[in-house]
Amino acid sequence: MADPMRIRVAARDGVVNVKILMSHEMETGQRKDGAGKLVSAHYISKVTATHKGQTVLSAEWGPAVAKNPFLEFNFKGGQKGDKIAVTWEDNKGESRTDETTIN
Repeated sequence: MADPMRIRVAARDGVVNVKILMSHEMETGQRKDGAGKLVSAHYISKVTATHKGQTVLSAEWGPAVAKNPFLEFNFKGGQKGDKIAVTWEDNKGESRTDETTIN
């Protein structure tokens, strides 16, 4: 299983700022290994963030996103103490969900 995501969430003036660092190799499928063979594609294809069961971010990614991607976004309506859950899914069916509390 992949390493936990590093998630920082803070609320200020009614706006919640979410910063996420995801641990993933993000192989494009175009790189060759030492023997000259293509390394198969392995990348995050979908990211979803929820607050109180409501989706506040939904993103579809392709293989061009860098290794260990960073994502930052804002949304309105969160309060200190509320939970935020972030889930990623990759093109090989692996997934990871982590949760944190708004500060």
